[in-house]
Amino acid sequence: MALKLLHLHLHGLIRSNDLELGRDSDTGGQTLYVLELVKALAALKEVKQVDLVTRLIQDRKVSAGYSQSRERITPNAQIIRIPFGPKRYLRKELLWPYLDQLVEELVIKLKQENDLPDWIHAHYADAGYVGALVSSRLGIPFVFTGHSLGREKKRRLLESGMDHLQIENNYSISRRIEAEELALSKANLVITSTLQESKEQYSRYRNFSSNQARVISPGVDLRRFYPSSQSNAFSDIQDLFDPFLRKPSLPPLLAISRAVRRKNIPALVEAFGQSNILRERHNLILILGTRNDVRLLEKQQKDVFQQIFELVDKYNLYGKISYPKCHRRDQIATIYRWAADLKGLFVNPALTEPFGLTLLEAAASGLPMVATDDGGPTEILSRCRNGLLVDATDVAILQNTLEYAGSNSKQWKKWSINGIKGINQHFSWNSHVRKYLSLMNNQFTFSGSNRLAEVIPLSGIKAS
Repeated sequence: MALKLLHLHLHGLIRSNDLELGRDSDTGGQTLYVLELVKALAALKEVKQVDLVTRLIQDRKVSAGYSQSRERITPNAQIIRIPFGPKRYLRKELLWPYLDQLVEELVIKLKQENDLPDWIHAHYADAGYVGALVSSRLGIPFVFTGHSLGREKKRRLLESGMDHLQIENNYSISRRIEAEELALSKANLVITSTLQESKEQYSRYRNFSSNQARVISPGVDLRRFYPSSQSNAFSDIQDLFDPFLRKPSLPPLLAISRAVRRKNIPALVEAFGQSNILRERHNLILILGTRNDVRLLEKQQKDVFQQIFELVDKYNLYGKISYPKCHRRDQIATIYRWAADLKGLFVNPALTEPFGLTLLEAAASGLPMVATDDGGPTEILSRCRNGLLVDATDVAILQNTLEYAGSNSKQWKKWSINGIKGINQHFSWNSHVRKYLSLMNNQFTFSGSNRLAEVIPLSGIKAS
């Protein structure tokens, strides 16, 4: 029988098109992944319906579209927005007191339907909390994907010099970790992006069992991300960057991320500023979301931009660095191809990277990478062999690695070809959703059509 799936993605701004990626620290790669996953699943004949539950927001500071209770994504997929907490938009750390309200609303809504979901899939800790409780109340099988985990974030923030009280005040980290423990205690299945997540990150949780976990690497849309051809025109992209640059034809060091501490962008600017070689050989291009006025950004974003501005001034990088205020989402794929056409490099200097969708996008576009050695990039590089890993916590090492990576044109060409081949072989969306659906159909047997009476692992399935 065709499956009915319910996905929970509670924070950030999500809609069926024109995602505001990078708008703030909550609207990043997870938002894109969830939307693309829902679309890809809904396109399969084995799936009859996919519902994506998120928060209904009524706030003049954001689009009125986020106040629609229902929004069609595809004929078989829709966004359902349920109000909980204040009407205004809130960052995820402020949602915790209102999650029980959503649990009650969602239980009532699902009970009123004649056709319960076959699975609930919760994304991130807040949705994990809600999904675990709804699953227990209604007997619906439950999948959890953490995307990034509280214990790992806390570890990294402590290493960066923040103290426990700061971390608690800024990130409500204890509540997040408790929610992750609850989700893991109730989950029938935990989907991770990498084996490293399972073995090194989830294993720090007392309620995690490796028998729960299965690795499915995220996919990339090969219809949007593909190599450059000689016929490509980049005039609109050049209009973004040329006003900043004295020599716009130099190979760019390209970074695309949200302006948050974890992404470690100031360290990249520092490495670039300290190196005569990098400044002579490259331009630095930073795509950090869109902004109208830095003063109106949330504090963390404001702090990151302030660090960048100060470093640009310190190393006199005017004419060598570009960080445009605005770009369209449909320009991102072209930006990768533009950077590859100029024989540039994609740089991900994050302190930790649970996976790194931008790395897949860059590789599919023929753009080699230099990326953090913490998290998902290690597994991407092991399959694609399209660049170098680096300890991004050490600015000197980052600088030296970038100098070496941009020094050999033959090596660049080999990395470019390897990346394109590796993405097509290992990281297509079709491969991702087929593995996902196989787990939904075969991972467990259930007594009853929609109610979980007993969970029995199928014979022959081994833990990751």
